[in-house]
Amino acid sequence: MSKDRTYDYVIVGAGSAGCVLAGRLSEDPSVRVALVESGPRDRRTEIRIPAAFPKLFKTPYDWDYRTTEQRALGDRELYWPRGHVLGGSSSLNAMMWVRGHRDDYDAWGEAAGPEWAYEQFVRYFQRAERWGGARGEKSVYGTLGPLHISPQRAPNATTSAFLDACRAQGLREPGELNEADHTGFAATPVTQYRGRRWSAADGYLKPAARRPNLDVYTDARVTRLDFDGTRAAGVVAAGVSAGTLRATREVILAAGAIGSPHLLQQAGIGDPDTLAAAGIDTFVASPDVGRHLQDHLSYAVTVRCPRPLSLTGADTPANLARFLLGGRGPLTSNIGEAVAFLTTRPELAAPDIELLFAPVPFVDHGLVPPTEHGFTVGVVLLQPRSAGRITPTGPGAGTRPRIDPGYLTDDADLRTLVAGVRRAEELLADPALRPLHEGPMAGYPGVVDDETLARAIRTSAQTLYHPVGTCRMGNDDGAVTDPRLRVRGTEALRVVDASVMPHITRGHTHAPTVALAEKAVELIREDARI
Repeated sequence: MSKDRTYDYVIVGAGSAGCVLAGRLSEDPSVRVALVESGPRDRRTEIRIPAAFPKLFKTPYDWDYRTTEQRALGDRELYWPRGHVLGGSSSLNAMMWVRGHRDDYDAWGEAAGPEWAYEQFVRYFQRAERWGGARGEKSVYGTLGPLHISPQRAPNATTSAFLDACRAQGLREPGELNEADHTGFAATPVTQYRGRRWSAADGYLKPAARRPNLDVYTDARVTRLDFDGTRAAGVVAAGVSAGTLRATREVILAAGAIGSPHLLQQAGIGDPDTLAAAGIDTFVASPDVGRHLQDHLSYAVTVRCPRPLSLTGADTPANLARFLLGGRGPLTSNIGEAVAFLTTRPELAAPDIELLFAPVPFVDHGLVPPTEHGFTVGVVLLQPRSAGRITPTGPGAGTRPRIDPGYLTDDADLRTLVAGVRRAEELLADPALRPLHEGPMAGYPGVVDDETLARAIRTSAQTLYHPVGTCRMGNDDGAVTDPRLRVRGTEALRVVDASVMPHITRGHTHAPTVALAEKAVELIREDARI
């Protein structure tokens, strides 16, 4: 590692976006790049084993956040895992590569300009992708990118039954899940290579690791953004011998939907009243920092399986050996093996519910290994009307932010979830699935009236791990970042992560975050030439 602590770009956060930025920007040997990650390196074995990702929760590889008490969810505080390691949440997630719907990006285009709309944005997915499955003439995937995307290697028998039930119920079967309109059902493409997890760090960072113009700092917590007037000049980081890393061109925040607004607020960039209440002086008044927090809320329809077909008990020594020797067997499962994207009302043009099939009782984030066979259909609210907020609790980056997702504060969201559960129950009643389950498990009460079901949702719904929107981009003056992702009111400071998304997508957030970062690299290079 270089002794010189002056760089062209200092990137904060080595998650899905930060790895893309560091890998791409350091392709130019004339550019010096520092990547600062507060977590450790990604050397733990469970990171490589797809089915083992719940074993990473509540460890040093996880930020282990909790929300405030959610009034509409029985005053519960919800656990929010977030990656605290090279690769960020792409080293802890369920590896589902789901771009979302065309309408998601057209809505981004309305907020931030046509260059963010689907037709112009889709190429950034393809730039990232290296498809490892059969490729037809109309395949939507890229083939030369750094991220390996592949079909499931060993899908469970109950997953096949779920897909059969979707087919029998007349649901649409897209040619590819990631085509422009993903309405319908499919097995889930995964970020895996030869059966092992392939994170953003694997794809973008490791090929760049030996470049002399890239320094990667791990176990290095950024404690302050350093400014020269309104220009971002660097960062101060604990765990770095020199303390300060200088940036001659830009500081880029890629710390995620929680970390990026928190760092801005600690620097005095935010709502003046909110900052004052936390004992922080205002540097730049930007009231929307931390606002517009959206997340996918999920309710688990979990049922008992009378036959030993599920992944319960799959972590045997024999299966571990199959995985370690050849990347085969049930431990290659990403748990979320299949999906169905549906509308709950006929007037909708795009899905508002996702049914996510897991061939195991996935209870309490998988933290408690199941002892019975069963499977889960997660009912996911794709387009929540409710929104929340990230706020500081005091001065100093070491303080934990207050996370209030505002779940179900709009009653329409609860009605949509109830309708989504009814669609899941229709699939469970189909002859393809009906013989494989007998009775409800965990927080699912079985087929009950709407009022009883609504109570069950309030008492057991959980996050699907997709927070976005807290540094939203837009053409309006109230947006935290402009369409080029630059922080308004400052110079040489940019945010590149899920926090800039003006609207949550109808899918999972890893793929759009990677594509967003690929586009950001173009914007950064263009601005450097001006």
